[in-house]
Formats: sequence, C-alpha cells, structure tokens
Amino acid sequence: MESKIKVAFAGLGNRGKDAYLPAFMGLKDPVVEIAAVADIDPEKVKDVAEKYNLSDERCFSSAEELLAQPKLADAICITTMDRQHYGHVIAAIKKGYDVLLEKPISPFAQECREIQQLAKEYGTKVVVCHVLRYTVFYKKLKELVDKGTIGDVVTIMAIENVGYYHQAHSFVRGNWANSDTTSPMILQKCCHDMDLYLWIANKSCKRVSSFGGIYFFDEAHKPEGAAQRCMDGCKAKENCPFDAEKIYLDHYKIGVKNGNTGWPNEVLALHPTVESITKAIQEGPYGKCVFSCDNNVVDHQVVNLEMTDGSTMSFTMTGFTEHNTRYAKIMGTKGEIVADLNTKQIVVNLFGQQPTVYDMTEEMKNASGHAGGDTGLVKEFVEYLCTGELSGGLTSLDVSMESHYAALAAEKSRLQGGAPVDLAEVQ
Repeated sequence: MESKIKVAFAGLGNRGKDAYLPAFMGLKDPVVEIAAVADIDPEKVKDVAEKYNLSDERCFSSAEELLAQPKLADAICITTMDRQHYGHVIAAIKKGYDVLLEKPISPFAQECREIQQLAKEYGTKVVVCHVLRYTVFYKKLKELVDKGTIGDVVTIMAIENVGYYHQAHSFVRGNWANSDTTSPMILQKCCHDMDLYLWIANKSCKRVSSFGGIYFFDEAHKPEGAAQRCMDGCKAKENCPFDAEKIYLDHYKIGVKNGNTGWPNEVLALHPTVESITKAIQEGPYGKCVFSCDNNVVDHQVVNLEMTDGSTMSFTMTGFTEHNTRYAKIMGTKGEIVADLNTKQIVVNLFGQQPTVYDMTEEMKNASGHAGGDTGLVKEFVEYLCTGELSGGLTSLDVSMESHYAALAAEKSRLQGGAPVDLAEVQ
C-alpha cells in the first residue's frame, strides 16, 4: 500500500462528515487523501468538495452510485443509515475495499453474519466504530482490570446517561426515533456499552433479560396547550425543558446563541447560525413537539446480563438525565473500581485500603468526539491498513458480533416481557 492512504466516504451525516472525515484528514503520518464522497444531500457533497478540493468526478449522489464505480480507494468509511449498512458493506467488500463501518453492523443478526462471512471469504479488513474503546479513559480502566487490580470481576453496574436533550434530539425527533426504519435503541445507542464492558471485564455473555419502553415521550403526556411545533404558539413551552428553542438556541452549553456550531446544531444546518437554526426549528423535524413525533424506541431500559462464568452485569439506559455521559462500577474479589466519564475520574477502592484516584483530566484536555474515541479509532484503523496487524483492542467484525447479539437478545427479551433470552437464540 502506498504511503498515502486513500479513503472514500459513503454518507456525510454528522458521523461521516463532522467526526470521521476530519479525524482522517488530521493524520500526519501517513497522510490520508479523500478519494471520493457520496451523500443524498447535494449541499453536503458540495461543501465537502469545496473544503477539501475534491473534483466533480469524485462526488456522488448516493453510496450506491459511488460503489458502482471501479474501486476508487484503499478503504471506505460507511456512515449511512443503519438499515443501509448491509447492502453498502456487501458491495464494498466485493469491490475490494477495506471498511470502517459505523455501528450497528446491521439491525438483523442474519445480515451481521452474512457480512462477517463475506469479509472472511474476501480477506477484507472491517472495523466497527465502537469508539469508546479508543479513549484514554477506558483504556486506563481496561489496564487496571487486566492487571488484576481488583481481582476477579464478579459484578458490573453500568449506566448510559443519554441526556434529556440527546434523547429528544436523536431518539424522539431525529434519525433514530423509530426502530421500524432504523434500529432498536438498545442496539443503536448501547451496543457501545455491551461491547465496552464485555471487553473491559474480559467476559462473554450467556443470556440476558430486559425491561423498558416509552414512559414519557408520547401523546398521553402532551401538556395542555402544547402545539404540534415548538415555535407555533405553543402555550406549554415555558415549563418544557424539551422545547426546541431552549435546546438548540438558548442552552448554556449546546445552544447556538452561546457559540456552539457543532453537535447537535450541525445536524440541523450545514452552517449553524441563529438564523439557520431558527429556520430549521420552524420547518424541520427538530422543531416538532416531543409528544407528537413518530417515535417508538424506548426512553428507558434496563438489561441484566449473565456471563458464561456466572458473573453478572446490570446495565441501564435512560434519557432522563442532565448530562450525556457514562458511569460504571466494577466489583471484584479484591476491591472495586468506579469510572465516571463525566468527572474524568477512575477511583480504585481495594478492600480495607484508602482509595486511589486516577484523574484523567489532563490526558483528556484536548479530547473531542466521544472523549477522544473518534480520533483514536481512525488512527488505529489507518495503522491496521498500513501494517495488517490487528491490535488487541481493535473492534473487528468478529470482536463486535457479541455486542450485537447481546443487544438483540435484550430487545427480544424486552418485547417478551422480560423473559430471559440466550444469546444462542439470536446468533
């Protein structure tokens, strides 16, 4: 392979255009060249082409159009919508591309298996974007567990705090609100967590049980006087934290009026300004009342996982939190570790001893995008392309499958009223 890596991009949404593409282009050794881009939004294609000096011949109106061409790059980054992944990855493998694939692999276990089998037949490198493994925070946690700091891991208690605004943005108003067209919440959002904690603890899951549903974001909870859209004279907006103006315009951290032109505003407008975000709220899906959307994914869910060695994990996903972050407590035969991504601290409590605190603030001070995981993933993927060597933490297809099986089993259990489901039932 040449010293300059050529990468094509299929899908220029938030993950493709705003996360992975800049991460690839920020690499210095080796240098990455954009070979081609594709998206159904011509404005996004034009914007990327102008920014990175890409010729018209390398710009396509869909992933299908790009993949119909002769092979244009060493690798392709596929960040299209969940149910499109299968067709796009199959086509990419057959064209000879190595693949960086946004999670989930597919919402369907059979399609995951078919992609896995085809990749083996073609000898294709396929890496799934479980970006949390690539953060310095979770690498440190993994290191502590691996060296036996707390003995054998017996119990894990973990929570994904989705954040009220993230829940409203992505899973009520946004692209992943309806599992009939995308994926179940526990797969789309939380296969990260299934992968992360199984990897950290060196465990394999045997069976799961799960409960959850829509508790709040439905017509039954619509306040009196609420409009169909937040800016259409809604009489309930003063006391509604999910009001689109409060989230996208005024929020102290993510509001465009306070200088945030990144996520989530970059999803609403190609170039976020007060004017463009206001227009998006007035006209687009992100200005809809959260109690009047076409959403069916859960806003809360709990999963119990039994491991093959008899140890257990309890996992909670909830959209009813202030912060968008993760927290875990890992308990072993010699002590416990508390990992709080929000405070950037990992605290080790060995039984009968004073705690040891690992403050990761300094290591994470320049981290962006999933606590630095987006950049870390891209760097290791390119190293894999160059050397052909699969590092211990790299999330290849084979590694990622178990997280998908665990999530799909959890959804099956939830739909069956919490009845335990063996992973073998969905494999």
